[in-house]
Amino acid sequence: MTRRVVLALLGAVLLTAVAVGYGVFTTTRVQPAVSVTDRLSLTAGPGILFRSTAPESKGHLAMVATEDPGGPRSVSALNCLRVDAAGGTGICLRQDGALPTFQATILDSKLDVKKEIPLVGVPNRTRVSGDGRLVAWTVFVAGDSYNNGRFSTRAGLIDLETEDMIDSLEFLPVTLDGHPYTAADLNFWGITFAADDNTFYATMSTDGRRYLVAGDIAAKSIRTIAQNVECPSLSPDGRRIAFKSAIDADPAKGWRLSVLDLASGARTSLAETRSVDDQSAWLDPNTIGYAIARGADDSDIWAVPADGSGSPRLLIPHAESPAALR
Repeated sequence: MTRRVVLALLGAVLLTAVAVGYGVFTTTRVQPAVSVTDRLSLTAGPGILFRSTAPESKGHLAMVATEDPGGPRSVSALNCLRVDAAGGTGICLRQDGALPTFQATILDSKLDVKKEIPLVGVPNRTRVSGDGRLVAWTVFVAGDSYNNGRFSTRAGLIDLETEDMIDSLEFLPVTLDGHPYTAADLNFWGITFAADDNTFYATMSTDGRRYLVAGDIAAKSIRTIAQNVECPSLSPDGRRIAFKSAIDADPAKGWRLSVLDLASGARTSLAETRSVDDQSAWLDPNTIGYAIARGADDSDIWAVPADGSGSPRLLIPHAESPAALR
């Protein structure tokens, strides 16, 4: 076992405390009704899959009807730190035993386990491509010499059809502003997939800057597109990216949600003015969903229009990591 792996595992307990943190937002609301079941399905009709943070079902994968997101929820026995689903495929990033080690658990449409992939680090982000063929994950790790003991990230992906896997995007060649680029401090996180099962977008950080990058799986390459774009989420039409951006390019000041038009480069600030430390999700072509913390280990899912209009609204109390099932 390498020194990097050992240090990552030793730091996992501490990292767990920050892996699902999103800021501070505290309020009191009526608890949602809960129906405990092992018969959840990813193809049962319009719904929203999420990770429950309610006291009676904390950490469990759960689902609500799209037309009544604040209403009764069905709760699975699966316990996850982060979830996503699309195209009949689900992914649950979870602890895989008594020790602080973790795995990416691939699920079929009935939420039965299809594959388990060991993760060296604490789960933070995950995504499934629209047709369910590709899945991606991001983890926190510790021990990189260049990072002075701070946390770093690793992001990887797998093609479930071919079984081809990229363990870490750090292994791929990078083009920055049109020129080949290498650096010891490269970090990647927040992968999102295009519909062609080849193109992906992610965040890359280096030299104190954060970039939106586009990746080509077949060519095994990455290129930068824009600065100060984090945790991208590609729209259903493939033309827009919802993202968080650090205020004044300084994460210490918090993040704001925006939408980037890929063709024009235009950015639209969304109506949510609170700091959002999350990889948001497109609930439909016009609505962005995201988590806001209400305490140390509790969150709510909120929604806001993708065109900058309107105002935020509470969607699912005591919940995070939303995935719209269509």
